[in-house]
Amino acid sequence: MTTLEKAKLWLTDTFDEETQTTIQEWIDAGSDELEDSFYKELEFGTGGMRGIMGVGTNRLNKYTLGQATQGLANYLHQSFPNQEIKVAIAYDVRHNSKEFGKMCADVLTANGIKVLLFKEHRPTPELSFTVRDKKCNAGIVLTASHNPPEYNGYKVYWNDGAQIVPPDDENIIKEVYSVKFNEIKFNGNDDLIEWVGPEQDDVYIDACMENSLYQNVGRDNLNIVFTSIHGTTYATVPQALAKAGFKKVDLVREQMIPSGNFPTVDSPNPEEPAALEMAMDLARITNGDIVLGTDPDGDRLGIAVRNLEGEMQLLNGNQTNTILTYYILDQWKKAGKITGKEFIGSTIVTSDIFIDIAEKFGVDCKIGLTGFKWIGKMIRDFEGKEKFVCGGEESFGFMTGDFVRDKDSCGSILLACEIAAWCKANDTTMFEYMIEIYKDLGMYYEGLVNVVRKGRTGAEEIIQMMKDFRENPPAEIAGSKVAIVKDFQEQTSLNMMDNEKSVMDDIPKSNVLIYYTEDGTKVCVRPSGTEPKIKFYVSVKDQISSKEEFNEKAAALGEKINQVKEDLKL
Repeated sequence: MTTLEKAKLWLTDTFDEETQTTIQEWIDAGSDELEDSFYKELEFGTGGMRGIMGVGTNRLNKYTLGQATQGLANYLHQSFPNQEIKVAIAYDVRHNSKEFGKMCADVLTANGIKVLLFKEHRPTPELSFTVRDKKCNAGIVLTASHNPPEYNGYKVYWNDGAQIVPPDDENIIKEVYSVKFNEIKFNGNDDLIEWVGPEQDDVYIDACMENSLYQNVGRDNLNIVFTSIHGTTYATVPQALAKAGFKKVDLVREQMIPSGNFPTVDSPNPEEPAALEMAMDLARITNGDIVLGTDPDGDRLGIAVRNLEGEMQLLNGNQTNTILTYYILDQWKKAGKITGKEFIGSTIVTSDIFIDIAEKFGVDCKIGLTGFKWIGKMIRDFEGKEKFVCGGEESFGFMTGDFVRDKDSCGSILLACEIAAWCKANDTTMFEYMIEIYKDLGMYYEGLVNVVRKGRTGAEEIIQMMKDFRENPPAEIAGSKVAIVKDFQEQTSLNMMDNEKSVMDDIPKSNVLIYYTEDGTKVCVRPSGTEPKIKFYVSVKDQISSKEEFNEKAAALGEKINQVKEDLKL
């Protein structure tokens, strides 16, 4: 079927008049917008979907969201026959999120499903928590994380509070794609909606405190700067910090105003120093010890602390998670809570330092595919057999305990502030604490390269790039021979030294490649699942014996990462 034929299917009474008018105008004008909006279906992937809002099959709108929700409703009835089914729905600050949330609620209630719908925007981790706390069968959150303002998204959670994983994800996808647009039930029943208000914030914050705090040292003497970057955590993080006893908290007031335009930043992404620039400026005025910022849906966090020169420096995700994980396990060890049946969670693109940390403290480090849903699956798979302690991934996500089954900025912020306060009380800093960890386990240093390729041709370029890297792996990277090539799509590990190939079937198939060199350099290549880009994760390593060496070692490792980029022509 041609793009034009697909578009004309939307010129029927199934679709509202505004939608039909827009499409007819595109057809009449021969607009390029028609091609991009209809050349494919917006993919409902294994966690949900994310895309540009607008008219068409390749856009996020009432009909593509309605199709997804109708498919979910059908699957819920199959999975929980003859039961009252409950679904919690939350949404972030993005344009149309609140309206999309109510529309999804209408589709579910039209199918006889009870909905717990948040009255106002709330963070994704609070939705995950609420699914478990209220014993729901599933959850939905409307968010596009840190994508630009024109995007929105839709994520599905199962009854354990984690994002959907096999086999439920694949079964839901089949149901979604079997729904015709004229089969969507939009006429909801408000009698089946239970509204969730601020009272749920208190329950969630109490759980964050219970799972994230270990010792009360110096909390009233830590200078904190926080920004929600116009996102949902304006409603939770300041309250949590106050309740935990952190008394010196300065807020970036301009950015505490929720807005889907994100007016003070180019991108509401706490991975980028520019997103925290206003918070950094405030920290210079208030003599802040730690700067914290969250993304729009409040699951990821960026942390900046004072470096060896006393300047505020944004930590990368691996550095943040290294500090948090090491500290938690150290507290568990001191409390005699480590029995050998505990584990931490990580991902294939995250630093291998977490394997070293786990080994030091006598716990297991389980490694899954990219995305916190796989850490959630680990918790479910080993529930009752092994105790989950904490988990993280390099993209600025972390969670403490299993009360939330997704990355959680609120609990992580409480933990980070406790560590910063404890360090300050002991005349040191979080940055110096990180260096002490590196002295113990080796200094890991990471870099991320995003190669953006937009549109239909861009998607084809990314496919070709992955094909080339798969079929022609480099023999040498940054002066060190490539020793091992792991192909997660083929589920094989190739030893380049003896050409021996072994099977890796403990992790599901995924379009990811990892190269390991003889000196421990690691390069992971994967297309993004949510954005038009291919990502290159680079990790290099050296030994360090004193903090005085840190800057020199960091510069050398940074140059090595640059050499990796040059060798791979990035």
